[in-house]
Amino acid sequence: MTTAPRRVAITGLGLVTPLGNDVAATWKTLLAGRSGVAPITHFDARGFPVRIAAEVKGLDPRDAIDDRKLLRLADRSQTMGLVAAEEALRDAGIRPGAGDATRWACVVGSGKAGLGFAELAEVHRHCGPDGTFHPERLLTDGFAMDPLAFQRSQTCAGLAILLHRFGIRGYATSVHTACASGSQAVGTAMKLIRRGAADHVLAGGFDSMIHPIGLASFCLLGALSPDNETPQRASRPFDATRNGFVLGEGAGLLVLEEWSAARRRGARIYAELAGDGNSLSSYRITDPNPSGDGPIQAMGQALATGGVRPEDVDYLNAHGTSTLMNDRSECAAVRAVFGDHAGKIGVSSTKSLMGHLIAGAGAVEAVVCALAIHHDVLPVNANLAVPDPECDLDFVRGEPRARRIRVALSNSFGFGGSNSCLALRNPDEVDE
Repeated sequence: MTTAPRRVAITGLGLVTPLGNDVAATWKTLLAGRSGVAPITHFDARGFPVRIAAEVKGLDPRDAIDDRKLLRLADRSQTMGLVAAEEALRDAGIRPGAGDATRWACVVGSGKAGLGFAELAEVHRHCGPDGTFHPERLLTDGFAMDPLAFQRSQTCAGLAILLHRFGIRGYATSVHTACASGSQAVGTAMKLIRRGAADHVLAGGFDSMIHPIGLASFCLLGALSPDNETPQRASRPFDATRNGFVLGEGAGLLVLEEWSAARRRGARIYAELAGDGNSLSSYRITDPNPSGDGPIQAMGQALATGGVRPEDVDYLNAHGTSTLMNDRSECAAVRAVFGDHAGKIGVSSTKSLMGHLIAGAGAVEAVVCALAIHHDVLPVNANLAVPDPECDLDFVRGEPRARRIRVALSNSFGFGGSNSCLALRNPDEVDE
C-alpha cells in the first residue's frame, strides 16, 4: 500500500528587502512599482565603475529582536534573516516549544562566507602598512582583532543564530548554491515535511554583498549595470537595452508546516508548497546554457513533484536578472516546458524593482509568489520599455495585473549552473 506524501502549507511570511523592512511595506512598494535602487550609501563607492545598488534602508533590528548580545554575533545579512524570521513566526502564530522543538527544522540559504571588508582592512593596516605582509604582527604588538569576526564569517553562522534564537532542535542545514540558495533551502524544507522528518520548518535565505569586495567581484565579471545616472531604470529584465543586473540585499523566511496540522489549528494558509525541482547545468561558471537545458529540468521536476499540469500555471516569477544571456535562456526554457501555454502565463521579474538579492533572492521571490496567490494579483515587471524579440512571453507591464492564480512558479538560477524551481498552489485548489 502506497502512502500519499504529506502536503506542505505555507503559514508564515517574513521579509526584509530594499522595498521595505517587513512583508506589508515590501508588498505595498512592489505593487506601487517603486524601485529600491539608488546610489550606494554603505561605503564610499566613488572609485567603482558601478556606484548603485538596492540597499535595505533604515532597518533597526532592535525593533524586532530584544537580544542585544545575539545581535552582536550577527553580521548584516544574518541580522536581516533574524528580523525576517521573527516576522514569519509571528505571522504563522506558532513557535517551537519544549514539547515539539525536535520536530521543528531550519533550512536557510546563506551567502558567501569570509571575513568582512572592515576586518580585512584592519589586518592590512596593522600587518602590511608598508605593502608587505608581516604575519608575525597578527599575534604581537598588541593587535586585537574582533574575536567575533571569525564566528560571523562561517557559512553556518546565520543558521546557528536562528536555532539559538527560536529554540529549534530538529534537522538543520544551510545551503550555499549561489543565487539558487534560498529557493533550494525552501525546496529542501518541503521534502523534510513530506517524508516525515519534520512537522514544521523555518526556511528561507538571506544575503548582502553590497560591500567593496562583493561589488568589485561583480564589476570584474562585467555582470552589473553601469547605469549610475538612472539607478531606478538600471534593472530592466527582458528589455532589449538591458546591460546587467543590480546588486541587492535582503532576507525572506517562511514557516512551512504539515497541511492537516495547519488546518486543524485554523492557520491562515497562503499557499501549498507543492513541488520543487533542481538541476546543475555546469555549462560555464557565470553563463547559462543558451538552450535552457538546466532550467528545463528544474521546471519539469517542479511540475512533476507537485502533480501540476503545465496548463494550470498562471504566474511565473522569473529569475530574470537583466543580463543578456540569462533572460534569453530562461525564456527559451519556458517555451520548451510549456509549449503553447507559455504565452498564457503572466511573467514578471521582481528583480526589476529590488535588484538581485543573491542567496536571498529565491526565498524572497517565493514569498512574493505566496502573496500573489493570496491577493490574486501579479506584480509588475518594471522598466520593460523595449521588449527583446527573443523574450516573447506575456510579461506583466505597466501595472500589476489582477488575476486568480491556480499555480505559481518561482525560478532561481545560480552561478556555476545551479537551477531551482518552486511550485506553489492556491489553497482553494488543494483536494483534501
